[in-house]
Amino acid sequence: MRLRLGRPDITRYADRFDVPAAGPGGLSVTWLGVASLLIDDGSSALLTDGYFSRPGLARVVAGKVSPSPPRVDGGLARAKVSRLEAVIPVHTHFDHALDSALVADRTGALLVGGESAANVGRGYGLPEDRIVVAADGEPIRLGAFDVTLVKSHHCPPDRFPGVIEEPLIPPARASAYRCGESWSTLVRHRPTGGRLLICGSAGFVAGALAGQRAEAAYLSVGQLGLRPQSYLDEYWDQTVRTVGARRVILIHWDDFFRPLSKPLRALPYAGDDLDSSIRVLDELAERDGVALHLPSVWRREDPWA
Repeated sequence: MRLRLGRPDITRYADRFDVPAAGPGGLSVTWLGVASLLIDDGSSALLTDGYFSRPGLARVVAGKVSPSPPRVDGGLARAKVSRLEAVIPVHTHFDHALDSALVADRTGALLVGGESAANVGRGYGLPEDRIVVAADGEPIRLGAFDVTLVKSHHCPPDRFPGVIEEPLIPPARASAYRCGESWSTLVRHRPTGGRLLICGSAGFVAGALAGQRAEAAYLSVGQLGLRPQSYLDEYWDQTVRTVGARRVILIHWDDFFRPLSKPLRALPYAGDDLDSSIRVLDELAERDGVALHLPSVWRREDPWA
């Protein structure tokens, strides 16, 4: 098969960056690139992943990666984050968990995830009382939120499969950041009852979300555009339709080898096809009466509006 050059033109979807803005001081979700989502009600806040370092492709392929404190501190400052209840890696590939322990350290947060995430925290030097190993399907009370991690799968192909069995001390090869436990993350804001599903990878376990509900879903589309339509159909059914979401926001479409200081762009066609994903998901969303959006980086948004 001939390699397709170039990348999708994100300006084609300018009208999709229309998630309702959050009001001042109210519950909001802010996308910070890839699958990093800040969920904040003004008194309690959670952050998935917290990936700000975004090393370039050459370093990832040929060198070793480690958190960049200047980029992490700059990202937290721009997002106006000083304290967090928890940092929750959705799985432990480098483009999700590289910075998670540093972000937890900076913000006084717990690091919440599987055993692989715990070993990322241990390698950084987080104390054990700041590390929470989640049990599949068991709610965890974190400030004003209840968070439930449900076992999922990474979107195929998983280039670095397996678990992180020992404390991972950076700098390390990107391949050392194995996928570990991949989660569907359910968040419930107790004061308002607002519920959210976060799929940090475009994978699923059939039936795993049965009985769960969420008004809005943040859906990873990384690598999804290279899967057959039947896979997209089932992904949608096992996530969006299962939880009854009425608004879907697509994440993990941005080129994560490019720093957040530069305008975001889509992943190249060599690794994904955002155009194909949006075309199929548009049809599914229209069929089910679901609003489909792209998030605006750094912007406080209200997916429940």
